Order: sequence, then C-alpha cells, then structure tokens
Amino acid sequence: MHEPVLLAEALDALAIRSDGVYVDGTFGRGGHSRAILERLGPAGRLIAFDRDPEAESAARAIADARFSFHRAPFSALGTALGGRKADGMLFDLGVSSPQLDDPRRGFSFRADGPLDMRMDPTQGQSAADFLSQAEEQQIGEVIRAYGEERFAKQIAKAIVAVRGGEPLRRTRQLADLVAKAVRTREPGQDPATRTFQALRIHVNRELEEVQMMLPQAVEHLRGEGRLAVISFHSLEDRIVKHFLQAHAQPNVPARLPLRAIEMPEPALRIIGRAVRASEAEIRRNPRARSAILRVAARTAGTFDSNLRIEPGARWRN
Repeated sequence: MHEPVLLAEALDALAIRSDGVYVDGTFGRGGHSRAILERLGPAGRLIAFDRDPEAESAARAIADARFSFHRAPFSALGTALGGRKADGMLFDLGVSSPQLDDPRRGFSFRADGPLDMRMDPTQGQSAADFLSQAEEQQIGEVIRAYGEERFAKQIAKAIVAVRGGEPLRRTRQLADLVAKAVRTREPGQDPATRTFQALRIHVNRELEEVQMMLPQAVEHLRGEGRLAVISFHSLEDRIVKHFLQAHAQPNVPARLPLRAIEMPEPALRIIGRAVRASEAEIRRNPRARSAILRVAARTAGTFDSNLRIEPGARWRN
C-alpha cells in the first residue's frame, strides 16, 4: 500500500474548513484525498487530478458525492477548474511508490521492465524512444541538468555507442550500461539513480509542468486559501521556493521611492518554515527522507503571472 508522505503536516497546512473546496493535484492512490475527505462536512468538495491511468482507476473506488476526479496534468489545472475557486490545494510532486514498484512502468532500475517511464503511457515519447533518437549531446545535457550527474557525458557516449547494435528497450540494460560508465558513486547509491531520475523528469516534462501549475494554482485560490507543495528533489524544490518567495514580496519597480505604508500587498504570504519528515516517519517510510513541504496563503494582493522570478532570489528559510 502507498503511504502518503507528510500526511498530518499537509492536512494541517491546508487548514481545512468543513465546507471548503479543496484540490488534490496529485491523487496517486488517494492517500491524501481520503484524509481530506474525512475532514470535510456534507457541503465540502474535493477535486483530484492525476495523469496516470492507474490513478484514475484507483479514484473510481471512492464513491463519495463530494469527490470528483480529472485525468489531467498540472498544466491543465486552470482549464479543468474553469471558474471554480478553491480554499486549498495540495501537490505531492514526483513519482509515486506504486509507479516505482511496478516493473511494467519502467521507472526503477531495481527490477527489469520496459524502459518507459511515462506517467501517462498513452501520451508522449517513452524513455526508450528518446534514447534511440536523441543526439549524444542532448542525452548528455538531459542527464546532467535533470540528474545533476557529473558523468553525464560518459553515459551519453556509452548509450549512443551501444544503440547501434542492440536497442536499449529494458531498464536492466540501461542500469548495467550506466554502472560501467560511472566510475565512482556516493556510498549506498546505485550508479543508475541520477540517470533514471533525469530521464523520468525529461520524458514527463516534470519541471515545466510544475512551472505551469504554480501560477494557475494561485489564480484559482480564494482569499486566505492555502497552497501546499511537497517536493522530493532539489530541482523541484528550487522552483517552488523561488516562486513562493517572489510572490510573497511587494511587486514594485526597482528604486521606486515608496514608504512602507504605500507598498502594495503581495499575492502570497509564506506560512511557517519548510517542513521535513520526522525521524519516525522516515523509519516507517524511507521515501519521506527527501520530502520538503512548503506552504503559502493567498492574500488580497494582486497576482502578477508575468512576474520575472530570479533564480538567485534570497530565501529566508
């Protein structure tokens, strides 16, 4: 069974009202959704999203008139919600445990399976197709940028060399190839970890989806509505962190002489500090080790979706 990460902390972050409208942006197998429904009264509503067809199948098991499900990616959030506003939104980013544990999905190097990695297997290019068609330089750039892999160039070269013979179609093939190309690795980490992460992020356009989701989420929050995002690696967390920080500051032109009382109200207010899993949760669920929860509340301030977010912006946490 999939155990939702930071469950109690996420529920507290949403400050759930019994008659409120909430969004679970990453339904998975429904752990967070079921817990939210338990806190809602008869007038409450929960709208869930996920692009995985198996998540859609799991959602059918929830026979609750207060619950609805949309099979859609983050980038379709605003379209699916239409004019509806929410009192809180929760996003649990990245890959889920059921996806990792199913060899047929091709997300993990721990068991042999087809080299797919798509969260929606009916859409887009699989990892195997990408590796069979992309130029060596592009493969290297993807592995370096999304996996932060220092041996990206060597891995890309090995992939291109081997695909001229037997095509890379299985996870075990790729894991073995990477193990030979990576000379050293951190203790306890499989040599293929960073490469598999990079290919998964690229195939599913995960970072782009997060970047498109965040402004849509803010635009569809009611006043004082909460946005809670759980990230699992530094690339995701950096996007979330800089977005929240940028929109929690008054949006005024540089060096414009304004008194504090004249400053416009920012669109967001940061709620507390970043939250990590307790040692007890990590012992119970090792996947929680890298999880980071960040929370903000919508204010009455004007939201500027065109605000340029500096990647080096200061962050007080």
